[in-house]
Amino acid sequence: MLTLRKSQDRGYADHGWLKSYHSFSFAGYYDPDHMGWGNLRVINEDRVDPGTGFGKHGHRDMEIISYVLSGELAHQDSMGNVKGIPPGDVQRMSAGTGVMHSEFNHAKNQVTHFLQIWIEPNVTGIKPGYEQKTIPANQKRGTLRLVASPDRAQDSVTIHADAKLYSGLFDGAESAELALDPERKA
Repeated sequence: MLTLRKSQDRGYADHGWLKSYHSFSFAGYYDPDHMGWGNLRVINEDRVDPGTGFGKHGHRDMEIISYVLSGELAHQDSMGNVKGIPPGDVQRMSAGTGVMHSEFNHAKNQVTHFLQIWIEPNVTGIKPGYEQKTIPANQKRGTLRLVASPDRAQDSVTIHADAKLYSGLFDGAESAELALDPERKA
């Protein structure tokens, strides 16, 4: 059965510098009917004001995917990665045994709009890891492009989880179909 949850029905948090919509229970938003979907734990749609961001904080045993829609997100972590994440890039951080990181919008006049997706891993206690790839817009236009998978298929980033993440760009009458295994969640 397909269940549609409209955007305005999600949880919302306004921290001044951060406006965040939560698809599932997260931080101060609790909804017992929306605790995640299988191993998918978080899909947050975040908007970070210019010159602000998330200070250094830690994670462990979680696959964290950031996907910037507009603006740019600066990332720095305890593994030594210092990266900018522009629109269209997909970034994966495997928190494993523990990682500290920060995310920041250095732009002076532009809000950074991005999705943060957390997936519970199928293996815990691994060494933390980082991967980032540019997926050109023409590879997502009018189709669903695999951007994260457990096996690097189609040059996707590798996640340590039994999951696949797709991205697509659709305008007007464009559409795409994806065959779904009836035994899996989608």
